[in-house]
Amino acid sequence: MMFAELPPNVIGVQLILLVFVKLTVSWVGHACLWTYSLNNLYGRPIPKWFLKPYRLFCGFVIVGYPLAPVLVSQDLGYLYFVVCGLIGGIVFPLITIARLLRPTPTCVLSERTHTIDYWKQLGPAAIGNGKWSWLPRLPGSDVFRVDFTELTLKVPHLPPAWDGLTILVLSDLHFHGTPSRVFFDAVMDTLLAAPVPDLVLLAGDYLDSDTHHEWITPILGRLNATEGKFAILGNHDQHHDPARVRKELTDAGYTVLGNGWQAATIRGETCVMIGQEGPWFVPPPDLSHMPNEGFRLCLSHSPDNFYWGQRHRIGLMVCGHVHGGQIRLPLIGSIFVPSIYSRRFDQGVFDENGTIMAVNRGLSGKEPLRYNCKPQVLRLVLKC
Repeated sequence: MMFAELPPNVIGVQLILLVFVKLTVSWVGHACLWTYSLNNLYGRPIPKWFLKPYRLFCGFVIVGYPLAPVLVSQDLGYLYFVVCGLIGGIVFPLITIARLLRPTPTCVLSERTHTIDYWKQLGPAAIGNGKWSWLPRLPGSDVFRVDFTELTLKVPHLPPAWDGLTILVLSDLHFHGTPSRVFFDAVMDTLLAAPVPDLVLLAGDYLDSDTHHEWITPILGRLNATEGKFAILGNHDQHHDPARVRKELTDAGYTVLGNGWQAATIRGETCVMIGQEGPWFVPPPDLSHMPNEGFRLCLSHSPDNFYWGQRHRIGLMVCGHVHGGQIRLPLIGSIFVPSIYSRRFDQGVFDENGTIMAVNRGLSGKEPLRYNCKPQVLRLVLKC
């Protein structure tokens, strides 16, 4: 039925609905553009004094999109409207579908997750006294519901003696008062009740406060490993006396790799342990004199170093930093992910060109806010 054959009031309603749909689709594309720019900048070593106001600016720009035709010329505004419509109506849906249909990498032999709700165990004692202590009280919060995930990975070129090697991976504890010391001690209690891993790897971001250094050694020093404990720093540690953080990790029994490498013997086999704290700590690791023999295992704070790892023939990388996005929408998934690749490496396992990367969602965050994105501890089991 054509518009001309419909009553005027029906035509008016249909036109309003059509305009509303077009505006909504274009608004989605507009939000995608500005969120991507925000994600990209947060993945770079840009000062906080710029990033914080830029994040606020992006929020205003996204919310204020309906005012765009008033603020820009008619021709420019229409062109931007069309571009945003194409992104919101075609590009974004296609990317979302591709993410939903992305197959599990063949290197993942199994995945098991056990969730513990520490709020049920600890109650308000889990909250603590951090700056954002009111956020975990919001309805539906996942801040205290921790996923303990065990991934069994088939790793190419793994030494036969390493078949069954276990690696405990923790990242992004962000000590600043919330969650409380009681919460982190409870998580350590859970880990200590499990079998002792061969390796403990810490992927950075321990502090968001200058007054919580004293938590590092007593909390993380409780963990044990049969073959060794290794650590690097993250971008947040850069602002809280990184030299002191390194010393406290050393006092807790960890070998702090920094931006460098160290040969280690694990189950009688040579392993080159590599630290990658870039792009925030410079210079990047100099691997020019690294031995050719031995399996290469890398601790990288950011998953953005994945392609760097491929170029240097790293067999396994473990990362944190991106927190899985902290807020994940049904079907759509993550939104704000501090990465130059935006949402590409927000969580999970990635296998490409001989390099396997496992991205951990981390235990906490500077803003303790999580929805549909639980904190995570990873336990990797390596198989030949």
